[in-house]
Amino acid sequence: MHDIRFIRENPKEFDKALGRRGINAASKEILKIDEDRRSAILAAETAQAEQNKSSKLIGAAKASGNEEEFEKLRKLVAEKKNEVADMNARAKSLDEELTLALMSLPNILNQEVPDGNDENENVEIFSWGEPRTIKNPKEHYEIPAAIPGMDFETAAKLSGSRFVVLRGSVARLHRALAQFMLDTHINEHGLTETMTPVLVREEAMFGTNQLPKFSDDSYQTTNGWWLIPTSEVTLTNTSANAITLESSLPIRMTAHTQCFRSEAGSAGKDTAGMLRQHQFEKVEMVSITHPNDSLAEHERMTNCAKAILEKLDLPYRVMLLCSGDTGFGAQKTNDLEVWLPGQQTYREISSVSVCGDFQARRMNARYKPSSGGKPEFVHTLNGSGLAVGGLATAAAVVGSNVQPAQAVSVSSAAQIKKSVCTHCSVGCTVIAEVQNGVWTGQEPGWDSPINLGAHCAKGSAVRETASGERRLKYPMKLSGGKWQRMSWDDAVNEIGD
Repeated sequence: MHDIRFIRENPKEFDKALGRRGINAASKEILKIDEDRRSAILAAETAQAEQNKSSKLIGAAKASGNEEEFEKLRKLVAEKKNEVADMNARAKSLDEELTLALMSLPNILNQEVPDGNDENENVEIFSWGEPRTIKNPKEHYEIPAAIPGMDFETAAKLSGSRFVVLRGSVARLHRALAQFMLDTHINEHGLTETMTPVLVREEAMFGTNQLPKFSDDSYQTTNGWWLIPTSEVTLTNTSANAITLESSLPIRMTAHTQCFRSEAGSAGKDTAGMLRQHQFEKVEMVSITHPNDSLAEHERMTNCAKAILEKLDLPYRVMLLCSGDTGFGAQKTNDLEVWLPGQQTYREISSVSVCGDFQARRMNARYKPSSGGKPEFVHTLNGSGLAVGGLATAAAVVGSNVQPAQAVSVSSAAQIKKSVCTHCSVGCTVIAEVQNGVWTGQEPGWDSPINLGAHCAKGSAVRETASGERRLKYPMKLSGGKWQRMSWDDAVNEIGD
């Protein structure tokens, strides 16, 4: 929400800022409402003062026996009482009108945001990795090895379109990706894991600017709760109506939650696959900072999201959104777009935004300066770190790891390890994760999880398939600094099915 004092003192600057977003000047209308509101408040205060004054004179008139004066004053007090009530009601109505007007206008853009009309004028500021060239690329939902794990037909029977039932290895991948993202943000990026509700009161949706403007994009229950479209709502609102010590800033949080969006206005877009779902999961990042630190925090959060994609070895680019594409509540947004081999294009997988005090004013989230003085508004930031399954992550991971035979070789995502065997120079790729200090994972075409070695012991643990692929013959375990062979039963029992 905007600061009305800023608009009073800088109406032309405010209108110019709105113009960058393609919005007509609004200061004149807003200031008229504000002027009427202040006049109503003054009228109420004046009437209250006259009522109080007359009330004191009533007693004197009664004591002196001046019945005419007494009745005159009594009538005046009643009139002023009604006038006070009327002016207070008018002031309250105008205050609500002003608040709604201020809440309905988007945030003022940072000066670094380039001018532009839409996504076609966003500016690429960074790229990483080379997009993979795949012969006859397939969408994630067309890959034979992945098809059994994505059941859209059953989901449609249960819930309708834009839902999916995940099974088997795809469900495990989905779960492992979320765990990997959480662990990375917690252990490497210093975020605090936070578990929050997915049902919130209306005030929370107002606080993070989903309401009133975007009510059609979310789901509301019959008792007035709202299903969160992102845990930005809950994480950011943990600071609502609170005063935080400056020494406690920044507050950095992450959460993995279900998210729900109606996808209003997206009819006909991404109707197949998992890219645009009504229900999906996302790992969110939120920071609450001192105003002087928010832009630096924005870059730090962008780097956190970038790190996830680099660990997954997924080519991506970072786009600085232009004025016409920057979200309602953001001052500045960096979009991370991952390469989707099946579509041969980049698609958004994360938006990292700095909101300044825009949300803090709506939530009344403040901090107490260490130097003393009155509390001031904090700055808020949010970003995907990243979306799981329901958007592009699984699609990118699956599509980027398709083997020639259309089998999918993917990490269970706590960490990816790709290398060529140092003993025999076999070109096979082992993709695995660390569990309790042990590399574990799954080889292409193997359904049961196994305990993998670094690759082989001079080729003795490697087998060659009919297609010429080199794969481990049996599971291995690191023990005493050496890779030792395990039986299949021991491997499955140790890791679990």
